[in-house]
Amino acid sequence: MILVDPPTWPGHGELWSHLVSDVSYEELHAFAALLGAPARAFERDHYDIPAPWYEKAVALGARPVGSRELVARLTAAGLRRRKASLRDG
Repeated sequence: MILVDPPTWPGHGELWSHLVSDVSYEELHAFAALLGAPARAFERDHYDIPAPWYEKAVALGARPVGSRELVARLTAAGLRRRKASLRDG
């Protein structure tokens, strides 16, 4: 299932949402292409989408969830890719 959290993440002068799949990256990339998100918007395990795209994502079938649920579902699906810390490298 495609999930999207509310546009509450600030960056580059606007607010952003995270778009994820709790099924597969293939499902996520296909949905992002349908939405019109550029490949550069993909970061590790999610797409960053600007606030004006939130309603379009929901209209296309993304399920709106809170940020905590989004991360929990992504983690439970084994699709969470955390940023590498300085200790990892």
